[in-house]
Amino acid sequence: QVQLVESGGGLVQAGDSLRLSCAASGRAASSYSMAWFRQAPGKEREFVVGIGWSGGSRWYADSVKGRFTISRDNAKNTVYLQMNSLKPEDTAVYYCAATRSVVGGRGPGDFASWGQGTQVTVSS
Repeated sequence: QVQLVESGGGLVQAGDSLRLSCAASGRAASSYSMAWFRQAPGKEREFVVGIGWSGGSRWYADSVKGRFTISRDNAKNTVYLQMNSLKPEDTAVYYCAATRSVVGGRGPGDFASWGQGTQVTVSS
């Protein structure tokens, strides 16, 4: 498994942009498919976006398509989530997740490794 550390969260206003980072460490970290999930208070953890190990495959939740972009730099073992046109409903703790066994996974059970999360708060 890999170890994941998220960073970049914060408090922004509606319409602003924010970029999250997820640094991965461990053997063959660059060979993992990665994803971002989020969890708002009182709600279940939900899939946001995923990316295959090479960056060639990306899959998005409908709620963020066109506003969020995932990318990765395998030389740095880091995955990024660029979030534009943020809305108050994007407020949540954002988690980075990794798996070696699934490309296109959207459920929390598809991912074996998780970061500790970073808070994103969007004010109206």
